Amino acid sequence: MLDRFFRLQQRGTTVRNEAVAGLTTFLTAAYIIFVNPAILSQAGMDKGALTTVTCLVAALATLLIALWANVPLMMAPGMGLNAFFTYTLVMGEGVSWQTALGVVFLSGVVFLILTWMGVRERIVRAIPVSLRLAASVGIGLFIAFIGMQNLGLIVNSDAVLVQLGSFSPPVILGLGGVLLAATLEIRRVRGSLLIAILAVTLAGMLFGVSELPAGILSLPPSIAPLAFELDLAGALQVSLWASIFSFMFVDLFDSLGTMLAVCRQAGLSNEKGEIENLPQMLGADALATVGGALLGTSTTTAYIESASGVSVGGRTGLTSVFTALCFALAAFFTPLIAAVPAYATAPALIVVGLFMMRNITEIDFDNFEEAVPAFLTMTLMPLCYSIATGLAFGFLSFVLIKLLAGKIRQCDPVLILVAVLSLLSLSL
Repeated sequence: MLDRFFRLQQRGTTVRNEAVAGLTTFLTAAYIIFVNPAILSQAGMDKGALTTVTCLVAALATLLIALWANVPLMMAPGMGLNAFFTYTLVMGEGVSWQTALGVVFLSGVVFLILTWMGVRERIVRAIPVSLRLAASVGIGLFIAFIGMQNLGLIVNSDAVLVQLGSFSPPVILGLGGVLLAATLEIRRVRGSLLIAILAVTLAGMLFGVSELPAGILSLPPSIAPLAFELDLAGALQVSLWASIFSFMFVDLFDSLGTMLAVCRQAGLSNEKGEIENLPQMLGADALATVGGALLGTSTTTAYIESASGVSVGGRTGLTSVFTALCFALAAFFTPLIAAVPAYATAPALIVVGLFMMRNITEIDFDNFEEAVPAFLTMTLMPLCYSIATGLAFGFLSFVLIKLLAGKIRQCDPVLILVAVLSLLSLSL
């Protein structure tokens, strides 16, 4: 039955291979169980409920794409998008977390409609590659900056805005976690971020910097404080339309890029480079975001860590089924998860930021028509503490430079429309 449904033999794999691949993907991406609640709880959301919701959404979303599209992809609340939710919307603009969930829900609904209409691919073609790359780099800088702040390495300064913090025991342990994660990555050890988080947590307990966990196993905390608490009416205000677009834009390129890369690595593309079941994957992505907002978390997206499972033989959706089961079981270990301190998750943010910056070498900085918008996009995200602001300046500056250079015809009409909307969002 499994062979027939997942086409195991056709894709040259076995149940054992898929199980090993599913566990590998989970171990590589399990850091999100610790990091997502750490970030979103700063928006005033219940941390225990967030742990359960993170595990539940990751399990359900991964199972959805496994059964609907039969691909070895994992999905969970996305890094960068959770930072945008907390630091830009809630803490930056003073929006309640309930309204922010409404923004995420609406972005998912729009995403779903655009996917069904086939407009999603049209938007992808309209946005210049340089701006897509710059968005990833900017979000990486933003996440790394947040990680350094959470660690206490960077602190506020009235004179120069930010400065180096003191080397307290938590800061020293966190920096050790960064070095450990980097070393494990160099040695190509699977689950480097998870290992670093657990090692720093254990070291903190041994040296008395943090407390021991209250237990190991327990029933998952209730999701009642978060589930179905979104404020749709508040999310419909005009000033938040740009945020809805920003969530949609980041998820659009993050998920699509991950899907294409992982599926090609798994040998699921034809001779023309086309990916089988791509519409189903995109639909699952949009539905997962809608469902995640209803349950109480930020935008759900496909994870590039899925490539770790593919590298050890994962070829079908059965890989993702095993990954989903691992996330579901993880919810019963909340006492251990709750004992993980902020200085232990901060190294993961810093290293993930580094991962997201690797595309910077693909931007042509010798061409000012591409360099200036890319530079504004990637620098204004962390400096303004806003992904939306960086994107808006990037889109607007790209179109204006083309206009002043007499090359406005090189801009897709969709991109011009996006630039106009960006100008409106900055004016509100």
